[in-house]
Amino acid sequence: MRTDAPGSTKAPSHWSSSPRSSKLIFLLAVFFLFASLGFAGDIVDMGRQPLLRFGLSVALSGLFAVCYAASGFALRGKSWKAFLPLFVLHFLSMGLLGNRLPDGPQRVQFNAAETARLQSRFAFDGLAVIIFVFAGYAGFVFVSIREGRRYARSQIEKASLESEMAAAREVQRLMVPADPPPIAGYTLECVYRPAAEVGGDFFQVIPLNTGHTLVVIGDVSGKGLRAAMIVSMIVGMLGIVSSFTEEPAEILSELNRRLCGRTQGGFVTCLAVRLEERGSLVLANAGHLPPYLNATELPFAGSTPLGLVAAAAYEQTTLKMRGDDIAVLLTDGVAEARNEQGELLGFSRVESFLRDGATATTIADSAQQHGQNDDLTVIRIARPAGALF
Repeated sequence: MRTDAPGSTKAPSHWSSSPRSSKLIFLLAVFFLFASLGFAGDIVDMGRQPLLRFGLSVALSGLFAVCYAASGFALRGKSWKAFLPLFVLHFLSMGLLGNRLPDGPQRVQFNAAETARLQSRFAFDGLAVIIFVFAGYAGFVFVSIREGRRYARSQIEKASLESEMAAAREVQRLMVPADPPPIAGYTLECVYRPAAEVGGDFFQVIPLNTGHTLVVIGDVSGKGLRAAMIVSMIVGMLGIVSSFTEEPAEILSELNRRLCGRTQGGFVTCLAVRLEERGSLVLANAGHLPPYLNATELPFAGSTPLGLVAAAAYEQTTLKMRGDDIAVLLTDGVAEARNEQGELLGFSRVESFLRDGATATTIADSAQQHGQNDDLTVIRIARPAGALF
């Protein structure tokens, strides 16, 4: 059971997760580097720009460069939507400055005072270019080193998480029965399809001391490693609890008692079924989907999921299966499969599959093809033709 909304979102880029200070330093570096073009332009223009236009040209060169860079941060692949209007505004602004504050007259000869003034202005422009370019590159180097270190740390953390996920996946694989043991008088088909690397669904087929068989299916709220660890805990508890009681209601009560306070605010739905000889099924439910018998949902009174109320009590009921009868247990990920249009597979389609005699594999395949967004578990319990009570 997954508590997040269906669908997925794109993983954020490395820059989108960068600290605000890194983005600010980067934008300042962009400003300084491109503002230096204003000083270089003054040298090319032989210092004939009015001082107001000169200062505004420097500032606008840096500010528009910052706007281009910021639009790249914000819009990423669609930054062209901002680039074109910014370019037009940039072009018009510089044209307006040139029109309102035109260059001074071009001089052919300079007296000593004018030459000294021009040399002083060129020296100022040259020094400013050096300082601004240095500041810009220093900012880029600083951000590159900081982001490089942050990226290296994130890769180490990612590798560590992947290692933990691989270990959890292997543990969970070992806990899911690959081939259920043969059960006299029944044919059992179990299909488990996690939506991610590790899942919150679980099922167990446990031979009991009396010769009966316990079949348990369940769904842990949440997802990821936390849900997988709770599944591991439940599977271990089932092995212990089923060794001293075979009553499904008592098994659920004991699981509930042990899980209370250990699910980190979550809960577990669970259905326990004891398969007996001659077609008797003893069932107890803890908030799970009711089972189906011959494509008809069995009526079950409401019950409390495991891990919520320590004093919760569970009832059990017995039903008889005749020859050719089929019981199906499943998790809600089957009916909640959602396609790209947002349409759920739905319980009515699941029931239609069951009426058509679909196998557990067919049901799981249909849900996956429709659009799996949660773990899928389907257990099909069949009585062979001609079986007697």
